Amino acid sequence: MRVDRFTVRLNPPLPTTRGTLREREGFLVGLDYADTSGLGEATPLAGWTESLGECRRALDRAAEIAAELDWGVALGKLDAPAARHGLSLALADARARAQEEPLYRSLGAVPGPDGVETSWERVSRVPVTAALGSTGSPETVADRADEAVTAGYRCLELTVGRQDVEEDIERARAVRTAVGDVTLRVDANGAWAPEQARRAVEALAALDVAHVEQPLSTADLEATESLRDRGVDIALDESVAALGVETILDAGAADVLVLKPMVVGGPDLTTRGARLCREAGVEPVISTTVDAVVARTAAVHVAAAIPAVSHCDLATADRVRHDLAPDPVPVTDGAVGVPQTPGLGLPERP
Repeated sequence: MRVDRFTVRLNPPLPTTRGTLREREGFLVGLDYADTSGLGEATPLAGWTESLGECRRALDRAAEIAAELDWGVALGKLDAPAARHGLSLALADARARAQEEPLYRSLGAVPGPDGVETSWERVSRVPVTAALGSTGSPETVADRADEAVTAGYRCLELTVGRQDVEEDIERARAVRTAVGDVTLRVDANGAWAPEQARRAVEALAALDVAHVEQPLSTADLEATESLRDRGVDIALDESVAALGVETILDAGAADVLVLKPMVVGGPDLTTRGARLCREAGVEPVISTTVDAVVARTAAVHVAAAIPAVSHCDLATADRVRHDLAPDPVPVTDGAVGVPQTPGLGLPERP
């Protein structure tokens, strides 16, 4: 196994609930399997996965186990999600290349929204969301929304929680007025208290908001479940990292789960999570931790493996300055193209 460290800078920096993210550091993972080579990316993110040092140590342990046994055993013993993502992606890329098929066609069947598994079809595009950000007046945010719709996006996401609930509602109202019949989502990043969340959900329902993401803290599943069936779907994101897919599904706390492959632990576990969601009547949405090109392309393949997938949070390539390789999945008319060549389908492998 070959492990190479990299750093890519974000431009502009990305504000998060845990501080401003200015760069992404991680490892490219290369290995030989099934008479071909595979490529993965392990890019940990503090608060979501293991640390960078823990990731490297986990990859080194996996290589030692594989040398004595095999890669399957090594993968099964990895409990560091970013490291596991890097190794599982490298293995999946190698298998798909050996089978001469694009990665999404080798990730396993996921039921459609009706619960029925269908035979594989060619998937050429995945719809994506446009991020409207967390700052700006109602007029400014409305202008951003109008620009996004003009560029072809049909799903917009507004980040809230940094202002008063009433100010956030006014921003959402300005967006709805500006764009009309376009899907609008809101992401609170766990910023609200239960009473604030109830007040916000009632107001956002009147604005035909599709879902509110992470309205409460990760641990309060009972209060989160009480927000359901109020006219707006409840989506959970940070809770997936903290509690896991099955815990949330068992609690009946969400209508939508946001699955980040780097956080879940790889494309294989993410498609498994999507399968569990569909079986429980919960809609999976694929997102990233603003990764480099290898993991971002893999996330597109994961989304393509989910029949009739909803708009996904995958339009992040423009945030990465001087990426590791040219982007094979650019956004056009509100969707990303899905590579059709074997494996990941990167035209240039880093």
